[in-house]
Amino acid sequence: MGEREDAMFKTTGSKWLQPVGGYLGLTLEQVNFLACQLFALVAAFWFRLYLSPKHANPMVRHAVAALLGIAFLLFCFGWYSAHILAVVAVNYLLIIKADINNVHRYSMVTAMGYLTACHVTRVFIYNYGILSTDFSGPLMIVTQKITTLAFQLHDGMCKKGEGLTSEQKRLAIHVRPSLIEYLSYNLNFLSVLVGPCSSYKDYVDFIKGKHISWRLKQHPAACNGQNGYDKTPEPSPRDAVCRKLLVCCGCITFFLVITRRLPITYNADDHFVSHASFLTRLTYAFISIQAARPKFYFAWTLADAVNNAAGYGFMGMDESGKPSWDLVSNLNIIGIETATSFKTFIDNWNIQTGIWLKTVCYDRAPKHRLALTFILSALWHGVYPGYYFTFLTAIPITIAARAIRRSVRHYFLGSRAVKLGYDVVTWAATQLAICYTVMPFLLLSVDHTVVYYRSMYFHVHIISILAAVALHQKHKPREPSATNKPPPPVVSSSSSSSSAACSAQCQAVHSNNNGKVN
Repeated sequence: MGEREDAMFKTTGSKWLQPVGGYLGLTLEQVNFLACQLFALVAAFWFRLYLSPKHANPMVRHAVAALLGIAFLLFCFGWYSAHILAVVAVNYLLIIKADINNVHRYSMVTAMGYLTACHVTRVFIYNYGILSTDFSGPLMIVTQKITTLAFQLHDGMCKKGEGLTSEQKRLAIHVRPSLIEYLSYNLNFLSVLVGPCSSYKDYVDFIKGKHISWRLKQHPAACNGQNGYDKTPEPSPRDAVCRKLLVCCGCITFFLVITRRLPITYNADDHFVSHASFLTRLTYAFISIQAARPKFYFAWTLADAVNNAAGYGFMGMDESGKPSWDLVSNLNIIGIETATSFKTFIDNWNIQTGIWLKTVCYDRAPKHRLALTFILSALWHGVYPGYYFTFLTAIPITIAARAIRRSVRHYFLGSRAVKLGYDVVTWAATQLAICYTVMPFLLLSVDHTVVYYRSMYFHVHIISILAAVALHQKHKPREPSATNKPPPPVVSSSSSSSSAACSAQCQAVHSNNNGKVN
């Protein structure tokens, strides 16, 4: 690390815990992040038990949540936290003063533009020595929240239910938030450092104490039949928090013991690439990618536990009648590790970001939705070339995976043994495809990415493109002949409303699938 980088690090964050970092072998930024998250966990229990809606006014809860979040930013990032506070302040002025018909556009351009400018600056500061704990992480989360709120505000104040799905209607915001509500939503200590992003309406319901009672009403067995829903004891998040903290302990242990011994950059090492066999290179790539996941598992699961400890994240009662606390979960580890399709992996990884992309881009783009969503995702992550290699590579792989599944899966559903064999093969293919796709995301640079892809002979690119082209022609719809033309549709007064209802139902199911964590 050069003198310029050292100088930058000397100006950011508190140095109180520097001796701890030296003892654990972690950077000061990582230690500060960990300390704040552990403090947030303790504060979350206090927030739920002693600052509950029964004991404190919602404005007090908003203020405490926001002030603690700002304190965490200052402790971790010093004056760099000004970037986050500035973009929040500017966007609040936009939603208050700007034309409500265009507020979603203004907020998207402002928030994404500022985030991109910061990403560009970081390229020159870190020169591929990027840290996962620098100020850009909270800025990325704030960008999600700002744009989500702006689109939902536009839905509630402009569309008035017209052309909205059932989920968009539920989450629509009909009144501009006050300053303290806006600051609390964007900067609350539960999610300010690592997320996750959640909807404004769900968060406000949590602050007001309606978060759990509203979801209990969706489950008939939740009411005891005598006292009503308002008198039903709220389920405790204790078991969920303990379970997620155990997962965190396992992940951090794995990271400290295993992950450090399997550096990702070794996949692009000249000596390794030139002397190791293809099978050896493929095996190391697979193992090193698997070993890189636990640090993400740790950060996201700990953040989930913090939210649950505060009483936020209640999804409802599961099929067995037990409370589920996975509303704001960002990943499903079992779903990730056992994924048998590219889509299943994506749906279980960084779930809240996937919901955000769906909310602000995929559901609203008039055409080329898949490509635009991947491009927005890459731009949100940063400007390092590796991000764009990853997301552009994901497009043909996603198309090919859909086509292959549509073409061959039904042949393997005849018996349990055949289906098991199919699942094993598709699991291996999915994990190897994910490994190939996300490697540039971790290598970052063009040089390292090209070295890696050459060492892999671009085989996933070639297979995906060939499969997508071949199976696209196979399933291309044919023009009906004159003798086989279908009869004209019968138009009735209820056809349009039935279609809209079906569309809304499908959208709700899709949204639930994206957000579900088993």
